[in-house]
Amino acid sequence: MFLKYLINTDDSLAQLCNRLALGIVIFPHGAQKVLGWFGGPGPAKTIEIFAGTGFPAWSVMILMFFEFAGSLLLILGLFSRVWALGLAFSMAICMFMNHVQNGFFMNWFGNQKGEGFEYHLLIFGLAGALVLCGSGRFSLDRALARKK
Repeated sequence: MFLKYLINTDDSLAQLCNRLALGIVIFPHGAQKVLGWFGGPGPAKTIEIFAGTGFPAWSVMILMFFEFAGSLLLILGLFSRVWALGLAFSMAICMFMNHVQNGFFMNWFGNQKGEGFEYHLLIFGLAGALVLCGSGRFSLDRALARKK
């Protein structure tokens, strides 16, 4: 029953767009942490950085898994609700720990102390739509649901 809900989706083109947008935006962040791509620190340094802010290594490894593997599986549309919920949760932690105190706006012109939280709200919107409505068109979830 739970698996049926997890993969249930319609043929929505909007959900395809939401899924691809979220997966493509998050993937480079995961690749920075897991592979050291895009100027990222790689896994050992990522764990060290987060440990300095009080996060245990296991929680950082879950974050890296969600951002890297979760973003790829979002793009494919496999268990999108799970990945979207996990990414929203990790973004909420990041937002409250590092961005709320900087205000709403991103630091486009370098004239504020840090980045605001507007980006995080967009992630919440995309993730929320995926959690509520599923993966949409051209997803592995849709293919699996039709076979059941």
